[in-house]
Amino acid sequence: MDPKSFVYSATLLLVVSAIAVALFRHFGLGSILGLLVAGILINAIGPSITSHVEDLRHFTELGVVLLLFVIGLEMYPRRLWEMRRALFGLGTLQILTAGLALAFYFRLFVDDWPIAILIGLSLALSSTALVLQLLHDQGEIATHHGQTSFAVLLMQDLAVVPMIALMPVLVEHGPLPSGPSFWEQLGVIGLMLGLVLLCGRYLVPYVLDLMARKHNQEAFFLVVMSSVFIAAWAMDMAGMSMALGAFLMGIMLSGSRYSVQIGASVEPHKGLLMSLFFVAVGMSVDLTVLADHPWLFTQHVLALLAIKLILLYLLCLGFGKSQATALRVAFLLSQAGEFGFVLFGAAKALQIIDDRVFLMAVSVISLSMLLTPLLVKLGNLLASRLPQNDVGVQDEFKYQADPASSPRVIISGYGRVGHTIGAILSTYGIRYIAFDANAELVASWRNDGYPVYFGNICDPHLLDVADVERAELVVITIDDAQAAVNATALIRARTPNAKIIARARDLTICDALYRAGASKALPEAVEASLRLAAETLNGLGISEQQTATTLSGARDEDYALVRSELSVLPVTRSSNKSD
Repeated sequence: MDPKSFVYSATLLLVVSAIAVALFRHFGLGSILGLLVAGILINAIGPSITSHVEDLRHFTELGVVLLLFVIGLEMYPRRLWEMRRALFGLGTLQILTAGLALAFYFRLFVDDWPIAILIGLSLALSSTALVLQLLHDQGEIATHHGQTSFAVLLMQDLAVVPMIALMPVLVEHGPLPSGPSFWEQLGVIGLMLGLVLLCGRYLVPYVLDLMARKHNQEAFFLVVMSSVFIAAWAMDMAGMSMALGAFLMGIMLSGSRYSVQIGASVEPHKGLLMSLFFVAVGMSVDLTVLADHPWLFTQHVLALLAIKLILLYLLCLGFGKSQATALRVAFLLSQAGEFGFVLFGAAKALQIIDDRVFLMAVSVISLSMLLTPLLVKLGNLLASRLPQNDVGVQDEFKYQADPASSPRVIISGYGRVGHTIGAILSTYGIRYIAFDANAELVASWRNDGYPVYFGNICDPHLLDVADVERAELVVITIDDAQAAVNATALIRARTPNAKIIARARDLTICDALYRAGASKALPEAVEASLRLAAETLNGLGISEQQTATTLSGARDEDYALVRSELSVLPVTRSSNKSD
């Protein structure tokens, strides 16, 4: 096989990544570390594709865009207001203090203070992609340390724009780029922000509603992806982070009745691109730099981690976080991040730094990201031995999840049967969330304030986004018998211990649901018949207690009495409408 061919490169990339992830997951080290190591191995054994590392990383940054979009879908606008103190206070102080401390350190190795400040501020930024993926995988995005880390990362994303703009100012001998004035840039940013917010609030939901009502799943998915990338492109045109645009679009769509199905549509593509992104980061580790200056390289990495660990820990304590939360945040954010690639790339393009500094900086960033999964495990271990309660001002975050995001019951199908079940659950104060594939029905119930979302329960990605594993009970009320059986089998395969109660038309479908894994299946035609029989007995003067005993006996052993009576009836052609 030609080592320069695309097929060879893709095969090598996928095979090495798959093996590395399988091994690292087997030994409990996590898939992200496996992907980073896979990138280093590919760098060593696949020189034919290492020349395209920059192109690969730029392409896989779309995974970061999709990741921030998914996070935005889970981050209701009110949560941004709740985290304002950590966002603007802790986030800003972290960038300034860590940037200055790192600048003092790197001043020992570079000739000019402006270059040292540039390096320090660039390395002060942490990896949004890596940290959020770790939090997302571990289900910790809504914890104290998860929300604190997210607020700091969001502030770092916002800081990238002024840092790029200040590069020529910091370095006097760097050529000043020609471009629009500050006020023109500010106007473009305001315009693009307004367009993203308005489209996300009104235009995109309207188009998605049209596609859903026409049951056009392909167009629905394409509209979602188009909206994400257009928002990312708009922010990029304004000189801001593409991921920020995707995050804002996610925020705008988080309150939509289509939010869960949107997340399910994006999730598999996000996962693939994020995997390739981490492989590209691993490929960015320049082994020749490590071989030429191993001790200096190691010293830089250790200094970076130590400075950020200490400062983050102290700042979190200063903002009222507990020692356990401060430790977790410090170990999560101690690495440098992917925006460092952008900043150092821009600095190199402006001839502010030379190739030697660029290669060393990129390798330091990549290795610090490589060490992060292990550091997070260490941080969690140390934090587990400390008190977990945050007291005082740190209560700015309300960590209790939105009722729709942590349901005890998931209802599939919200017609007359599903609504009846939901109404009864509400009288007992039991949280539930319902899905239905009928867009008009969902719109009607949502307008009345019910927690109903558009979605197909037979979509495995929807089950992941809806966290079906955490629900205590799943109720399947959909009228389509085959879809009900398929949904039951899918849920049972993903959650072996889940309680699944399903509605069936008759005993035949009831048996099929049991074979698919239902905990309980109720044939509504038989149940209606039994209820009519009970009313008949009561009308003839038989006591309700005797009637209840008779009905209980009829239901025993999977309706054995009813089955025996039905077996002697002549076979006739029937229709579903007769029920």
